[in-house]
Amino acid sequence: MSDEQKRNWEKAERYLRRFRDATLGHFIDGEPRAGLSGEVFENRTPIDGALLGTVAAGDARDIDAAARAAARAFPAWREVDGAERRRLLHRIADAIEARAEEIALVESVDTGQPIRFMKAAAARGAENFRFFADKAPEASNGLSLPAREHVNYTLRQPIGPVGVITPWNTPFMLATWKIAPALAAGCTVVHKPAEWSPLTAALLVEICHEAGLPPGVLNTVHGIGETAGKALTEHEAIKAIAFVGESATGSRIMMQGAPTLKRVHFELGGKNPVIVFDDADLERALDAVVFMIFSLNGERCTSSSRLLVQRSIHDAFVERVVERAKRVRIGHPLDPETELGPLIHPKHLEKVVGYFDIATSEGARIATGGRRVGDVGYYVEPTVFGSASPGMRIAQEEIFGPVLTVIPFDDEEEALRIANGVRYGLTGYVWTSDVGRAHRIARRLEAGMIWVNSENNRHLPTPFGGMKASGIGRDGGDYSFDFYMETKNVCVALGTHRVPTLGSSPR
Repeated sequence: MSDEQKRNWEKAERYLRRFRDATLGHFIDGEPRAGLSGEVFENRTPIDGALLGTVAAGDARDIDAAARAAARAFPAWREVDGAERRRLLHRIADAIEARAEEIALVESVDTGQPIRFMKAAAARGAENFRFFADKAPEASNGLSLPAREHVNYTLRQPIGPVGVITPWNTPFMLATWKIAPALAAGCTVVHKPAEWSPLTAALLVEICHEAGLPPGVLNTVHGIGETAGKALTEHEAIKAIAFVGESATGSRIMMQGAPTLKRVHFELGGKNPVIVFDDADLERALDAVVFMIFSLNGERCTSSSRLLVQRSIHDAFVERVVERAKRVRIGHPLDPETELGPLIHPKHLEKVVGYFDIATSEGARIATGGRRVGDVGYYVEPTVFGSASPGMRIAQEEIFGPVLTVIPFDDEEEALRIANGVRYGLTGYVWTSDVGRAHRIARRLEAGMIWVNSENNRHLPTPFGGMKASGIGRDGGDYSFDFYMETKNVCVALGTHRVPTLGSSPR
């Protein structure tokens, strides 16, 4: 253990002690609350399976209390001036930055994500709050649409209390990504974090209220998706659900919300292609390919999990990818040198490892990796599948781990057929020096976001979201307000138009 890893672990232990000493409860209407059922579930670190503490297993009664608190708080919160919401959200961002070390260390132990990536979690979270804070004063702005004898104008109003259900892979950043625009828009929130990584959600709601967020504006209920999550998606007071997670779960949420006509926003799964043509800058492409599949333990919706390589450079390029994969450093997530940590949970480990047998049974070749690492913790080797064809399960299904499937292609048309030949459509990555080709491919790829000659590089004003089974709706910039707000048109007559009459003639 290096000196820095030891220091990180000692600090993490101090921050984690509070979760070991008492059951982590909910936060409803401005105060911590125990679960009404008394039921709890265990939260264990993927590093070695050690118990981090117990968490209240919320049920429909806890969700009801949180939803009703959000409904009571909504009328006052929606009337708060946008400039005041901006000041408050900036105070929250300041408070996040003040506790950046705590957030990073707790999240690293809770999720298994390497500290080198989690150091940015607080910064990204604070950036999300600052970005939407600055947009809060304009959130209700609309358009002037004059006609000859009427003046039309639009305005936007917050939709009401909303539910936010976040995943376990980068939970703090993704929670802020959803919650910050909802608060900026004037909505109140009930947040149900993933049960596999609940700790930083507790830090976030605590930070928000210490910064001055009024009671009931943000409420957090922990629990299992099939219980607490289902109750949230069905609750009549909740007007919309923002969800990040698996596509199958998104389908269930849509059905659960249908009786109450809930608006839904889904960021779902992906099987994203990275297409490398033979005229690409291969050094930069190599860096991007390796980073986008092995960073964050491969547990990211935007990972480029299918590598499509033009046949003329296939063997040489794949050989270099394999060499780099073998050198990816696996280790304890609190070691600053670690590049790949443990997977989140034994169930997820079982899923990812299961694809190693699937690959060989389908006739693919494991070029490197394909094994679990050790018996302690949920580690797997960086894995590259070669000799794959587009119809194989390893080329069609989201594995959500450090596993790359390689498929050769001959020309643009074949690359597009392979890239589009899956049920998902979240992102696509294109590497070429041909500007015309870059635009042709970007236009025809069936995905919501395309990066050309780049890894996933987020610009907050741009739309984020997918097509097909990868989601509904867009986050980012003004697009977030399209979800959290209703658009209203007001038509005012100038008094000059003829009003139609009925019944004015004597009988």
